[in-house]
Amino acid sequence: MGDFILNAILWTMAIYGAIELVKAILSISLHTSLKSEGIYFIIAVKNQENRIEGFLRSILFRILYGKEENVKDIIVTDLNSTDDTKEILEKLSKDYSCIKVTNWRECKEIIEGIKNV
Repeated sequence: MGDFILNAILWTMAIYGAIELVKAILSISLHTSLKSEGIYFIIAVKNQENRIEGFLRSILFRILYGKEENVKDIIVTDLNSTDDTKEILEKLSKDYSCIKVTNWRECKEIIEGIKNV
């Protein structure tokens, strides 16, 4: 019985380690498009369906017409909105490649994935 418990613990730890390794590899491969140089907007929103599109379009206007050439990406973090904020963000992210929509955990991983050069 003791061997069974020890084997169960070791297998559980091995599986957990393998899962964490896969997560680390995926997070590196998903976030390599971000570079350490430049300016990133990180915007956290919750229930802002009436304001978010106008706000993001005003930022995009400045980026697209050369007023903010150092801006690399706009990372918008949805904090579990209960209105149509997330759908509006998804639509804008399809139209503009510089907008990345994430949840808070993914945003934290993106920030941690940016390496200093």
